[in-house]
Amino acid sequence: MKTTSFLLLYLLVFSVFAQEQEVSYWQLNKPEVEDYFTKELRQELHITYPIFRVYGFKDKLGTHYLVLSEHTYSNNEPEPQMDSIKAFCISVSNEKHVLEWSISDFILRKGNQVSEEYSIWFWTKFLKLEDIDKDSIIEPIVIYGTSGMNGTYDGRIKLLTFYHGEKKAIRHQNGVLDHERNTQVDKSFYELPEAIQERVKRLMLELVKSDSAIFPSGWQDAMKNHTLKFDEN
Repeated sequence: MKTTSFLLLYLLVFSVFAQEQEVSYWQLNKPEVEDYFTKELRQELHITYPIFRVYGFKDKLGTHYLVLSEHTYSNNEPEPQMDSIKAFCISVSNEKHVLEWSISDFILRKGNQVSEEYSIWFWTKFLKLEDIDKDSIIEPIVIYGTSGMNGTYDGRIKLLTFYHGEKKAIRHQNGVLDHERNTQVDKSFYELPEAIQERVKRLMLELVKSDSAIFPSGWQDAMKNHTLKFDEN
């Protein structure tokens, strides 16, 4: 009886450990990116912008690569400015590459509702590749934004969560003045598992604490009530 109990406990621990080992992610360095993403592969995948960063990740669905690319239109000091970005999530099986989903965005030529826009880029400091709801599938969260006359203070921010390949977005307009700020949440965001919604809300707090975003006052209560649009008015 004791032997059977020990065996069951061992199998349970091994199963949990194996499940945890299924999910992992890593960042490719520049030589690895250049070696893997050859000119031929980039043409096959229609990656036309310079690759900014690549992350690999594994889950129970297989091996994936998240490719972030940005198009620079000005190298003036103090830092380059990008007018458009593209991201590609690619699955790999038997040396075949399949596009799972992609992102494409650009600065608004006539500016946003608050300011002109000068640059757009991926905010990789906040990017997450985690199995948030513990189903052995990674739910990528990608954040990017734009800068205006007052930097990110009057730019736009987008938080994109990919759940089973479907995009759930939160779109925010930053603003120096209260009435300039507003946030829009996809209705489908509130259909995500609670753990994923809470993870995104914690990321929003990180954006606030890092002085990258100013969300309308009461935004946490608004999201708790599944509000789709909220501002300071």
